[in-house]
Amino acid sequence: LNCPEGFDGLCAWYISQMTGLPFEPSDNKFQALTSKSAYVHVHGALKALACDLMKMANDIRWLASGPRCGIGEIHIPENEPGSSIMPGKVNPTQCEAITMIAVQVMGNDAAVSFGASQGNFQLNVFMPVLAYNMMQSVRLLSDGIRSFAANCVSGIRPDIERMQENLNRSLMLVTCLSPAIGYENAAKAAHKAYEEHLTLKQAVVSLGLMSEEEYDREVDPVKMV
Repeated sequence: LNCPEGFDGLCAWYISQMTGLPFEPSDNKFQALTSKSAYVHVHGALKALACDLMKMANDIRWLASGPRCGIGEIHIPENEPGSSIMPGKVNPTQCEAITMIAVQVMGNDAAVSFGASQGNFQLNVFMPVLAYNMMQSVRLLSDGIRSFAANCVSGIRPDIERMQENLNRSLMLVTCLSPAIGYENAAKAAHKAYEEHLTLKQAVVSLGLMSEEEYDREVDPVKMV
């Protein structure tokens, strides 16, 4: 309205020159005026990233839990060693920070979705809340990911001995025994190992189902991966 013909294309050209980005005028001015679905699509990608970060951080927290009563297969950096409650405790602060960021971004996505659904007939007056939440999500994710990578992920160390211990005590290995000793015998060995706190190998040998050498030939976790 109240603009000379070609104004939209010329304006887009000048913005492209200033930013170095390929701006173009919309083919459907009415849709561009009232619909803010582009924000929903873009922030949806940010929410998907937040979901992946939430899972990743929780996986790391669980794998690092311990040292005696958890999984304990990895060690994370001791950024803030000690606790006001438990001396010597290592808190997974970087994992906790990134999960809080993920929760905030998921909440921002709800705000963006609701804001984009407004704007009756033409102008959407919810643009400020859309822009605020978009920018906050981008800033939180970019800062949080850099900190998470530098102060946690880059310093993760595997505990090979603990991994081997957990693997040897896992009853999941029984799945590769069925072809060799039959389903019922494999189930019997698994129950014995569980009830008597034995390794699967110890249970199989004590039941006389296999020798240690036969067990080692049949049960190779590397081949199961």
